[in-house]
Amino acid sequence: MSRLAVPARDDVPEASKPILDAVHQQLGIVPNLFRLIAVSPPALEGFIANNGALGKTLDVKTRERIALAVAQVNGCDYCLSAHSYLGLNLAKISPEEIALNRMGASSDSEADAAVRFAAKVARERGHVSEADIKVVRDAGFDDSQIVEVVALVALNCFTNFLNEVAKTDIDFPVVLAAEAA
Repeated sequence: MSRLAVPARDDVPEASKPILDAVHQQLGIVPNLFRLIAVSPPALEGFIANNGALGKTLDVKTRERIALAVAQVNGCDYCLSAHSYLGLNLAKISPEEIALNRMGASSDSEADAAVRFAAKVARERGHVSEADIKVVRDAGFDDSQIVEVVALVALNCFTNFLNEVAKTDIDFPVVLAAEAA
């Protein structure tokens, strides 16, 4: 059971209701994470704005691969469950690729550089080397894309940390970080 309240849509602050309605319209459901964040309208507005902006970066497969790698690094079962589901059903990533992503890798050479870099940024809290930057650049990523990878890591760390603090009830098919990919 969640340690922080995950309210029903009707029980969130008024300012959060239209945002949750938009999430419902887009996804067909309102995941527990969104209802948890909705207890703070400013946090929900910031999350939605950041999520929307970063949804325009890279490609959906790379974004989901990064989310999986970061969730594994941070041991977040909620986010591993959500992004495994989204990876399979939205991004159309294979189960084998998801397993690689959780290990901080990819079978796609360009995505591999981004996923390895993202996992290292998360693991090392941004303390990466010149060599790490060179590998990402050599794979074809420019400085703006490197910034986007770091931004995706930060966004995913927010949800990972919040879900771990709250112990949010998982409303996706359960995937556990402790069970190696």
